[in-house]
Amino acid sequence: MKIGIEAHDLEGRRTGIGWVLFSLLKQWQSFDLPADLEFILYFKKKIPEDLELDRRFQQRILKNHLGFQSNALFMHCLLPRAAKEDKIDILFCPGYLGPIFYHGKMGLILHDIIYQAHPEWYNWPSILDKILLKAFSKISARKAKIIFTPSEFSQQEIIRCYQVNPNKIVVVPWGTDCNFKPIDKQNRLNQIKNKYRIKDNLFLYLGSIFNRRHLPEIIKAFEKIGSKLPNYQFLLVGVNYTNPFIDIDELVKQVNRKLNRPVIIRHDYIQPQDLPLLYNAADLMIYLSDYEGFGLPILEAMACGTPVITSPFTSIPEVAGDAAVYIQNSKNIQEISQTIYQVLTDEILRQKLIKQGLAQAEKFSWSRCAKKILDALLF
Repeated sequence: MKIGIEAHDLEGRRTGIGWVLFSLLKQWQSFDLPADLEFILYFKKKIPEDLELDRRFQQRILKNHLGFQSNALFMHCLLPRAAKEDKIDILFCPGYLGPIFYHGKMGLILHDIIYQAHPEWYNWPSILDKILLKAFSKISARKAKIIFTPSEFSQQEIIRCYQVNPNKIVVVPWGTDCNFKPIDKQNRLNQIKNKYRIKDNLFLYLGSIFNRRHLPEIIKAFEKIGSKLPNYQFLLVGVNYTNPFIDIDELVKQVNRKLNRPVIIRHDYIQPQDLPLLYNAADLMIYLSDYEGFGLPILEAMACGTPVITSPFTSIPEVAGDAAVYIQNSKNIQEISQTIYQVLTDEILRQKLIKQGLAQAEKFSWSRCAKKILDALLF
């Protein structure tokens, strides 16, 4: 059997889609696979050097001879043609869309459908993108033989918005890599703090910055208590995709000027290998959101023994369970600031959250996730 994989999200600087696929491939390679099973990965520009896959995983760059790069050309023309030429049995598309003119079997991951459920919250690059993503994702969902999604909340959203057969939706919660675990080597934690210019204790936000994730409120909340926590800094990591645009960098500068020290450190990206160390170095991870298909940073933080403050909305309680502190009103700066202060200063509460978070994280596994997806693709 041949499984084709649309793999262009593995190229370049990876976002969530790419890391999910990377984790699945890593697990599948470790499995005792059927002797007749082959994978063919299709790339747009370049095969990444860090995949380290064995010969069961063929890798192809789909050449574009038209002289310009186009995701649409890759997805809807080059990919289905290559899948047909290679006589694959099922095409696995991990990033919301499949080729709309493809007539073979297809498995599709819908990580969430915020662009359909709340288009007003989505950061549309253009009107054309807004029209095409909504239309093509719906077509892809209806064409797919099987749809994978990481939460029961997202499953219900897909049914509600796309009116697809519920029987073809498989809920497969994501997991965490084995590197996400408690690390007690203080010299390594000090090194990572120095690398990101953290001189004191820290708490952390990590993820793309959208309006629904309430970074202005979090920044203002920390401003209120910054003088009471002189040994703490806030490391804020994520690309700013706010729309309408919010100047996060200017807010950070204002707070740092007011408190007369670099209390907030801002980065667009960090190196992936630094993630487990930063979670471990942090005394708290805050991740407020009005809408999530899963919320992987919450799970990663818990697996590292880092207390979490988050929101009780959409899929997040499925991930965090009873192991987080929930903010009921993400626009209430006073509630946010009081909760941050409490978690950072109440050692009994902190130890309770660490213990419960580690237990909650153990309920999730990339191995189980990968097996469930592969079994469904082979069925």
